[in-house]
Amino acid sequence: MKPPTLTVATLIVVFAGLAPAADPQLVNLVMPEAQVLAGINVDQAKTTPFGQYLLSQIQSQGLHLGQISGQTGFDPTRDLRELLLASDGTPQTGLVLARGAFDAQRIQSAGLAGGGVMESYKSLNILEDPKRTHAVAFLDATLAVAGDLASVKRAVDRQSLAAPLPASVIVQVGQWSGANDAWALTTVPPSTLKPSAAPVPPNPAFQNAFQSIQQAAGGVKFGTQVVFTAQAQTDSAQNATALANVLQFLSSLAQMQAPPPNAQVGALLQGLAVTSSGSLVNFSLSVAETELEQIMKSRPARTPNSADRAPRRRL
Repeated sequence: MKPPTLTVATLIVVFAGLAPAADPQLVNLVMPEAQVLAGINVDQAKTTPFGQYLLSQIQSQGLHLGQISGQTGFDPTRDLRELLLASDGTPQTGLVLARGAFDAQRIQSAGLAGGGVMESYKSLNILEDPKRTHAVAFLDATLAVAGDLASVKRAVDRQSLAAPLPASVIVQVGQWSGANDAWALTTVPPSTLKPSAAPVPPNPAFQNAFQSIQQAAGGVKFGTQVVFTAQAQTDSAQNATALANVLQFLSSLAQMQAPPPNAQVGALLQGLAVTSSGSLVNFSLSVAETELEQIMKSRPARTPNSADRAPRRRL
């Protein structure tokens, strides 16, 4: 069987398919107007049983990692150390910043063979898709930048023309990345993001509670207990209390109405803690690693639909 041809789009998916505190060099490459950031300390997560389980799922469910590794020498389950994703909220744009071990010349050669094109920019070779809309650049042997072409070029510029994130955002990144293996935060109301970051219940009272959120962040810490934590900042203490009440009600409703196999998830929600303090709402949930793994294994396998089976055009 002929190995699949590697495309620039595939390279970007490989970097984005996998997300101590975040690497400062990665953080410095983020656009200063970033509205959404997320990160994964892959090195740290790989040392935990649940992290190893997730990696095994990645290896067994697509992306032809064996063929990709054979063509490029890059295996994300082995060579990736850290990921940082960032977006300014504009649809179809953003950055995937990756720390790892990269054979840039071999990866670029494979990308060119798959139809990509090369552009020289600021003494770097940027690998682009044929339409020149997305790209991958290697700033050195351990640092890769992928995303839409304009965002990649601006990240390259920020190597010499630093445009750091606001200090308050850098503090949040340090706090959430330092305490978790995977994390995410938004610096703007989730309701303003397109598409919306989370569904809002149709009940008007619920809508008001969720739309009062000004910023939000969350993270996951792997271990024998997998600990989920999150925090939402609302526009007032009154709305924080209302949001906490809504979330407690929805949690109770899910516990009562969840049918099998979702009943397992409903049972887990009994341990969800929701509290408010001033304008902040805090969430926490601790789940045994073995129990979470069993829940994931019990989920029905996804059946490919016609869109999945249709041939995909190469970029």
